[in-house]
Amino acid sequence: MAPGKRPTREIKRKLAEAAVILQAFGFAGKQANETSAFAFLAMAGLRPGQSWHEASAPLMGITPIIDFLRQAYGITYAPNTRETIRDESIKYFAEAGLLIRNPDDPARPTNSGKTVYQIEQQALETTRSYGTGPWEELLAKYLAERDDILAELARRRSLARIPVRIAPGKDASLSPGEQNPLIKAVVEDFCARFTPGANVIYIGDTEGKFLIFDNAALHRLGVDIAAPEKMPDVVVHFAAKNWLVLIEAVASAGPVDGKRRLELKRLFKGSRAGLVFVTAFESRATMRSFLGQISWESEVWISEDPDHLIHFDGDRFLGPYPDVTPGT
Repeated sequence: MAPGKRPTREIKRKLAEAAVILQAFGFAGKQANETSAFAFLAMAGLRPGQSWHEASAPLMGITPIIDFLRQAYGITYAPNTRETIRDESIKYFAEAGLLIRNPDDPARPTNSGKTVYQIEQQALETTRSYGTGPWEELLAKYLAERDDILAELARRRSLARIPVRIAPGKDASLSPGEQNPLIKAVVEDFCARFTPGANVIYIGDTEGKFLIFDNAALHRLGVDIAAPEKMPDVVVHFAAKNWLVLIEAVASAGPVDGKRRLELKRLFKGSRAGLVFVTAFESRATMRSFLGQISWESEVWISEDPDHLIHFDGDRFLGPYPDVTPGT
């Protein structure tokens, strides 16, 4: 509650009931504490004095949840509480199928600031029955069918994923994301044209941080990376020429500029393969906004013109320069 403000009897009762419902749904610990109970009340659109049969299913992101609780319950959360609500309450509710993430746009990027959640329909109907005769029956039915509900939600999420052909007979899928269609194009189109037969060592993905991470292959090339946080979006080893091609797929930020080139050079220090730096864009229009940032001695590939590369100076075209060539 806000400092100095005591919860009313009605708010206390609503909180206790919300906690009972969450526990009945199988949540415990932090997922059934006061913060989670308040988050659940917000997701149900319930204000003090309303009955559970009035519960609704508004589309709400984390900030709207906080705004709702401030207006309806007089709670003022500290700025850093946003992550607590998301990580300790909403994320678990979504994983358990109580909430659906982005039902209005399943293809919305996982890390989008526009992410919203909504109570799943059967969970909502069960919640509305709390305190009435059908509650026990509907609760038992919901719990018995929850695995099927989760399977259906997983099926819907999989339909929104982006399939990508890694190699003949080897497929994977990327989560919905602003730059992931471009990463698909890099793997399937750029590599086929400019590094045919290359081994895909790493592919980043916004949902799971990485889709592929062949650390053993990097180790064989003399590169040891403890964690993939600073990796480029795609890394391929073109064995025919012994190149390690480092590719940044740029939708809104992150080209290989001078600073990033130096970071990657340091990250892949010790590589027994020469380093090649590539920035990939979807279109020339996107590239134009980053033109002044792109590093010399790197390449640019545009997916709408897949047969061509733009070479940024230097004494060679598509190949490692002396500062990133083994033995020089």
